[in-house]
Amino acid sequence: MNEQSKEPRLLLRGITKVYPSVVANDGIDLRVMPGEIHAVLGENGAGKSTLMKIIYGVTRQTSGEMFWEGQLVQVESPAHARTLGIGMVFQHFSLFETLTVVENVALSLPGKPDLSYLARRIEKVSERYGLPVDPFRITHALSVGERQRVEIIRCLLQNPNLLIMDEPTSVLTPQAVRKLFETLRQLAAEGRSILYISHKLDEIQELCHTATVLRGGKVTGSCIPCDETPKSMARLMIGKDLPVCEHGTSNEGGEVRLRIDHLSQVSDDPFGVDLDDIQLDVRAGEIVGIAGVSGNGQQELLYALSGESPMREKAAVQICGVPAADKTPDQRRKLGLCFVPEERLGRGAVPRMSLAENALLTAYDQGMLNRNLIRADVVRGFAEECIARFNVKCGGPDAQARSLSGGNLQKFIMGREIMQKPKLLIVSQPTWGVDVGAATFIRQSLIDLRNAGVAVLVISEELDELFEISDRIAVIAGGRLSPTTPTRQTNVEEIGMWMSGMWPSAAGAVNTNAITDMREVKHVA
Repeated sequence: MNEQSKEPRLLLRGITKVYPSVVANDGIDLRVMPGEIHAVLGENGAGKSTLMKIIYGVTRQTSGEMFWEGQLVQVESPAHARTLGIGMVFQHFSLFETLTVVENVALSLPGKPDLSYLARRIEKVSERYGLPVDPFRITHALSVGERQRVEIIRCLLQNPNLLIMDEPTSVLTPQAVRKLFETLRQLAAEGRSILYISHKLDEIQELCHTATVLRGGKVTGSCIPCDETPKSMARLMIGKDLPVCEHGTSNEGGEVRLRIDHLSQVSDDPFGVDLDDIQLDVRAGEIVGIAGVSGNGQQELLYALSGESPMREKAAVQICGVPAADKTPDQRRKLGLCFVPEERLGRGAVPRMSLAENALLTAYDQGMLNRNLIRADVVRGFAEECIARFNVKCGGPDAQARSLSGGNLQKFIMGREIMQKPKLLIVSQPTWGVDVGAATFIRQSLIDLRNAGVAVLVISEELDELFEISDRIAVIAGGRLSPTTPTRQTNVEEIGMWMSGMWPSAAGAVNTNAITDMREVKHVA
């Protein structure tokens, strides 16, 4: 840590934030020095994101003081924060869907930057930091991982003295994480300060100089991460030892609940990834994991499986033995499919709707309708049970989805789908932004579903997660899917190598020239 200044860059005294239904921050004191990478630890709903939003000017504290470079300040807005030298990478992305990457970046910079020049800067920074992104792609066509890269690049281009990072690596590849850590260490060596929120305790142990622990909106302790273990830091966070997933045995002879049969699909997005001859069976009583670098066809595959991108070839997707590729999402749900998308707000839940109303959107056939009339008591009871069973910290079933922390909203969406007792569950990024205790709970819930005979397909960029819960694992690269292999017969290093598109089947290896040719044809068209 840089010792060039003894005066804190950021000093918080007694920061309190009171909402109508909860005290999010309760008398928080925090000090961040120049050159310091300072972690903020806590469970979902502990008040971490609220505190960061106060520092960045998104919301205003109820009471308490903030000192910046020794001066008492009240940050009025994110634009004001940026003029002070404070930048932030949000957990929930703050990007305009209909704008290009370069246009979104331009909005965060002063004046009216030249877009051509800015696009070259974006390309240069993305290459330097190992965060590849096309400046001219429309944001709505980007995967979650690609949007995460945009958020980070946008913040780095602002050249901040304090960089706030809220779950910045949640959907980045291991290679991108390593590159980002190099960047953050270099920034700290130059005297910049970093506030770092992550539920990946091994990352905090490796990267951060100091850590402050929040629980229930209060500071409950601090530590030097390099002197701790992930297990001891988890104990500081939740007050007890972490539970351990219990696997049981998979049902290898179960019936095929999902069959993907020579699925090929040209992406509607000219910058998207075309799916090429994908084949996969998922059986009752097993979890199949799909790994891959973000932007290699995961989003297009999920659209094809959920029904958002229907196809003419009915048999390309079969659910419980029924050809379903031409069926709507609702028709696929009636066959036994439940689905958790990677985007919580917008696709997984409607931000301004209450949790009860969001439950109705996909679980309406759980006795919630009577001759097409809504049974409000059943809807509310379902939401209350989901909140209780999955330990969702919120203001009750009437709380808006957007009022929940990212991890708590994820628990609610997972719970909503699991409680419908699916025959087939497809999940993308199941523990994105979820604290270590809740992540273990969600993973155990998936394993319990598998043990009850449900077929589960998990798409995740967290290799450790896939190895913990999957019975078989495959890799998607360049729109092609590798053969599956039993998880116990492979390892992280081998799967990491497959993520480059080179797996040991000549027929399965990615032909990058062919993919490039297809791209050029699409651009010409």
